[in-house]
Formats: sequence, structure tokens, C-alpha cells
Amino acid sequence: MAESRVSTPLPLYLRVAASLRDDLAHRRIAPGARLPSERSLAIRFRVNRQTVRSALQLLRQEGLVATERRGTFAAAGAVDISGGPVLVPAPAGIAGPAGAADFPCGPVTASLDAVTGVCWEPVPAGPAGRLGLAAGEPSLVHHYRVPGPRGAVLQEALTRFSRHALAEVPELARLRRTADRPADPDLRPLYRWMRRAGLRLTRRESIGVGTGIRTGTGTGAAFLSVHREVRDQHGHVLELTDLRFAPDHAGLTYEFTG
Repeated sequence: MAESRVSTPLPLYLRVAASLRDDLAHRRIAPGARLPSERSLAIRFRVNRQTVRSALQLLRQEGLVATERRGTFAAAGAVDISGGPVLVPAPAGIAGPAGAADFPCGPVTASLDAVTGVCWEPVPAGPAGRLGLAAGEPSLVHHYRVPGPRGAVLQEALTRFSRHALAEVPELARLRRTADRPADPDLRPLYRWMRRAGLRLTRRESIGVGTGIRTGTGTGAAFLSVHREVRDQHGHVLELTDLRFAPDHAGLTYEFTG
């Protein structure tokens, strides 16, 4: 039987945050500029001041604004959210135990010239509920891509992290604060970070075949797809990852540990 889905209205504070995020992305509020007062924002959005405070708190967690005694200001070094994440070359391979399951695709990725990036993006209704988020609420999202010749994409992955993962894993939690966010965060030790935080991981992966990944000869080529769900020992979802591989770059290395 197909699962029924009931759409629910987006909470008011998320609507306010989304509108302000758009203002910041399109420089209607310039970097370093002071935001309107809580009272002015409450009048603009026709909400109470507590709703405005909740929206600003979310933007502070995303590193997009900072509040001080003089008011709330657009972060001068805020991540560029107008066009998605800025992808940068991944650093050289990191040392680790033999056979360690480096995120997102395993040790095989250490020899590939991947580009990676993290940003805060609204999560669609489908995965949001499984991640402990409201539909449209932003969370940390990791993008990974291995480019090939002539615009080809050999491997790509999209990972969304849950509220629980950000609360439990210190290395992820630090990415909520712009001041602590490295220019190129290397998340390949992710599963080691999770285990170091006392989490025992269960990885469930569904593998299929689709079409549409770009290749050097055009679009529409077949690809291997993997949908991964990682849970802790209490059943909390930590992350959801969707991977796609071109047929000749579909190497996966698995490590299943408690």
C-alpha cells in the first residue's frame, strides 16, 4: 500500500527565516549591514516578536547573522547561498585505519580529484521528517562530485544531516558557526567522528540503476545509484546520502561495524 503524505504548513518562523535568507543571498541586506529591528520585522511579516527571534536564532546557527548589543548584523563572511554551495577541491588523502569507510564513497575516493562543499539548504518534506526537521527547515548539506572530461560527472553524492547528528557529533556542530567553519571542511572522517562520539552505526543501503548522469559523450547514460541511511544504536537517523556513479567508476568499499 502506498504511503500517504499529508502536507503541513511551514511554521511561521521558518517562513520569516527563508525570506531574510533570500534578502541576504541577493544582497538586499549587504554583508555587515544591520538588520531591521525585531519590531520592524514583526510588522513587516505580520508576526509576533517571538517568531522573529526564533527566525533570527536559526540564521545565527547557520552563520548568516550575528547579534551584539547594537543589534543584529549580516555576517561579513557568510556562506554564499544564492547559488548553492561553493565546491572546492578536496584535500589530499588522510591517514586512517586500513579499510576505513571514508565518507561518502570509501577509500577509493582518496585517489580521485573530487570537489566538495557544504552549505545550509532547506530540506524537502520527504527526507525532512526522517531527519527530525520540519519541511523546509534548513540543515547542513554536503555536496560531493568527481568531474570527468568534457563535463562528465563520474561520481556525485548529496548528504543531508539530521538535527540529532548536529547535536551529537562535535565536528559537525562546529560547522553551524561561521567562525569555526574551515574554508574546505574535509568530512571524509565522518564515520570515525560519529563512533568517537559514542554512536554505534547501522548503514542501510538500497542499490539501483538509473539514467541521466552526465558523461563525456552526452547525457542520459546509465548510472549506479545508492541510497544510504545511517542510524545510531537508538534508531535515530544521522544522515541520508544519495550517491550516483558512472558505470566505470562504481567502486564501493563497505565497512560494517557496531
